[in-house]
Amino acid sequence: MSAAASNETVQFSGWRYRAVVLSVVGSALGYLAFSLWGGWHAVGAAVSEVGLIGIVIALFMSSVNYGLRFMRWQAYLKVLGHPMPWRPSLNIYLAGFALTTTPGKAGEALRGVLLKRWGVPYPQSFAAFFSERLSDLFAVVLLTLFGLSLYPEAMPMIVVGVGLVLVGLLVLSQRRLLERLTLMVPSEGGKLIGLLRHLLHVLVHAQQCHRLRLMLGLTLLSVVAWSAEALAFHWILQWMGADIPLTFAVFVYALAMLAGAISFMPGGLGGAEAVMVGLLVFKGMNSADAVAATVLIRLATLWFAVAIGALMLFRLKGETTPQRDAIQ
Repeated sequence: MSAAASNETVQFSGWRYRAVVLSVVGSALGYLAFSLWGGWHAVGAAVSEVGLIGIVIALFMSSVNYGLRFMRWQAYLKVLGHPMPWRPSLNIYLAGFALTTTPGKAGEALRGVLLKRWGVPYPQSFAAFFSERLSDLFAVVLLTLFGLSLYPEAMPMIVVGVGLVLVGLLVLSQRRLLERLTLMVPSEGGKLIGLLRHLLHVLVHAQQCHRLRLMLGLTLLSVVAWSAEALAFHWILQWMGADIPLTFAVFVYALAMLAGAISFMPGGLGGAEAVMVGLLVFKGMNSADAVAATVLIRLATLWFAVAIGALMLFRLKGETTPQRDAIQ
């Protein structure tokens, strides 16, 4: 590794580990406050009712979610012309979860920095990241349709989600316009001009990930992935003795994920929990049990991902830049 590359890695390492610590600690403190508001005794009772086997099943369903989304990630990289061996790619993908508790999950773009060491340019890796976020949004919007008739008041939020998806797809459909705009942006200029140029490059590459056949197949994969966690949420509610139908449980989980995404809060914290608790109370659960169920599913999904990501990121610490031949 050259001295410049080594220096870049050292600088990046310092930034990324500070970001991990600040992100996780800040979000964890907020989550601790939320849990205390609901009462630790209620959370403890919920854990007891779900049991060790139930917790393992919930974590397994979350792992199914991560695995299917990783398959989608690999498909995006391949379409973008940078197929990766599955093992190092999986390590990098999981490491991105360490920064899930950043606004809009933007910290997961860390994968682009790690992939750069494997010869994947930033525009392509960020295009894959953008495509992931759009695919996730599309999937949860579709899942909210399961119970919309049971809670029509959610329509405005769902309309916002649909609007964001349509805007994203509309922008990506304008390939020629994007290419023309890219050529019009001067190659030199200030930071704002440089940021605009990079954004246009990302969007041009992301368009490759949204060809109709590929988009339909990966959207279905995304729906199945998020359905796995929604199903785990339903089982947790059942194990706690709550009489919540599957369709409504899926609706609650999907709407909570949508609320978290729209709120742009770190990891959707606050928005997702508020929606979950509110809808469970609306369906007849007492507030303490609703908070306990919410805390439990979020520990088994969001915080499980953060823990895996942090472990993988520290495992990758100090990893040397691989030889380009290793991925050919």
